[in-house]
Amino acid sequence: MLADTPVAVAPLRRAVSTLVQFVCAALVAALVAAVGLFAFDRVQWPAFNSSNVTQAVTTVMQFAALAVLGLSIYLLRRRRWVTGARVLSWAALSGLVTATLGMPLAATRLYLHGISVDQEFRTQFLTRLTDSAALRDMNYADLPSFYPAGWFWIGGRVANLLGMDGWEAFKPYAIGSLAVAAVVALVLWSELVRSDLAVLAATATTLVVLAYGSPEPYGAVIAVLVAPALVLAWGGFLPATRGGRGRQGWGAVVGTGLFLGLAATFYTLYLGIAAFAVTVMAVVAAYLARRATGSWRAVLPVLVRLVVMASIAVLVALIVWAPFVFDVLGGNPPSESGTATHYLPDAGARLPLPMFHMSLIGLLSLLGTVWLVGRASSSHRAQALGLGVIAVYLWYLASMALTAVGNTLLAFRLEVILLVLLAAAGAFAFVDFSRWISLATSENPRVRRVLVAVGALGALAFTQNIPQVLGSEITVAYTDTDGAGERADQRPAGAASYYAEVDDVLLSQLGGERDDHVVLTADTSFLAYYPYFGFQALTSHYANPLAEFSARAAAIEEWSELSSPGELLAAWEELPWRAPDAVVFRQGAEGYTLRLAEDVYPNDPNVRRYTVTFPKELFDDPRFTVTEVGPFVVVTATDEPA
Repeated sequence: MLADTPVAVAPLRRAVSTLVQFVCAALVAALVAAVGLFAFDRVQWPAFNSSNVTQAVTTVMQFAALAVLGLSIYLLRRRRWVTGARVLSWAALSGLVTATLGMPLAATRLYLHGISVDQEFRTQFLTRLTDSAALRDMNYADLPSFYPAGWFWIGGRVANLLGMDGWEAFKPYAIGSLAVAAVVALVLWSELVRSDLAVLAATATTLVVLAYGSPEPYGAVIAVLVAPALVLAWGGFLPATRGGRGRQGWGAVVGTGLFLGLAATFYTLYLGIAAFAVTVMAVVAAYLARRATGSWRAVLPVLVRLVVMASIAVLVALIVWAPFVFDVLGGNPPSESGTATHYLPDAGARLPLPMFHMSLIGLLSLLGTVWLVGRASSSHRAQALGLGVIAVYLWYLASMALTAVGNTLLAFRLEVILLVLLAAAGAFAFVDFSRWISLATSENPRVRRVLVAVGALGALAFTQNIPQVLGSEITVAYTDTDGAGERADQRPAGAASYYAEVDDVLLSQLGGERDDHVVLTADTSFLAYYPYFGFQALTSHYANPLAEFSARAAAIEEWSELSSPGELLAAWEELPWRAPDAVVFRQGAEGYTLRLAEDVYPNDPNVRRYTVTFPKELFDDPRFTVTEVGPFVVVTATDEPA
């Protein structure tokens, strides 16, 4: 027994060491991001969309970060000052994220895409969880959250701790969480491949996520982890394919389950593709085990590992999904299936083939594709990443096939996952191809220097172009009106500049706390800045399926056709949901208006806007208080006549 003790303790020690690295790396990244964003905020920068100054400063910072990453790769490859080199790589990678996103947005308090369209409901969710730690729906009162709350809950608690409003915390939290996710991915890569290769792979995948996935920060933090997580998952299945009965691979099984659970709490779609890819791996592993042993019994270990992964994932997922699941199981089933998957843009109607694009990402993808095919039989990394790529393409095909029955799998949002997998493969391909070229030239040092220079310049070229790739999203961050009623480009603010006055009217007339009240408004960005509950969501696509979106919309239209205040109040009394305590209208030529939305899939765009007009006489009653605030009309209801 004593002789076996070191063998049993070794995996535990390694697990503890890895956990310590994860924590330390996350702390370094958080510190770098916080210091960087604080420093950016101390300077009065010009708007990115009207000056090249911030682009110039961004490029300098990116160059410095890449240079430090290059130094860390050199030190790790030479096995010199290894611990210091690892810390250096953590700081440089998180600094690269902070500079690439933080500097272009330094003169605005809004994140990429401002407060427009999808970013509106994301900000609303963060505002809701800043106001309260309860897993409540972002919009509807008395409903559990349907949208995965993990990223938003953490951000809400951080904002609450720092005394910040949710909308104000969105930008720094998004950038900080991406920086942390990038270095966590780096540590995970370091457990799977040689340390210098880990830095190279983590840098490549992080840059791809920054360029193509950062507008969705809660998804981006999962996207940057997908490639190493799939390599980890394949490592969990490999022992079973060889008939192994030892403990090898169980750490990978647990790690994969934890990753899937994390994805479930952050972004459902990325959970779907990750779980599907892992299932594809299990099928392939089962086939290999069956072929190696000639017995179907060899499939059982693969199945056991898959079940363990799924079980761990479910347990982690329940941290945020439990309230919704228990509500449904308790007798409150969804009244409608929801329309979240009713969207088919052009990008979702064709297979993405980035390896044939004439661009740097196209070249990297082409290198990665060649490497995946060429090393499929000899490299576990290539097998894992290749199976991930196959899973993405299968998902695309299934999504396009489902359009025939009126639905999709939102495959277009997986293009960033495909690019991440190909970028990781491309990074490994560049190293292998460089080695082969070097050997073919008798390891001529000049050739090696040329290859290193080409790789470094390519990385710099791609990196400095990321702000241009995100140009439209950055512009919206400067042109939208923020929660303080200002536009960062110093031009006249929009109607949102009156939101503070609307809020004052509501608080003074309704009393209590904001989350005590339900407000009906078509200007739902107001609810993204102030944590009132909404009577109706922005669109059905992000509405809770328990909320009966269509029935609420029909009710609103019916109210506009009533003839007296008494009828309106009576209709509110009979509602199966909490009635609005206030309505925030727009002024219209024929009365007070609300601009609503309905799903018109399979059309693209998939949303039709329509206007409902309420006659002013409908609120000519002492039980209503009508207040005009700029372009808005605020109507509050009281139980008793004034």
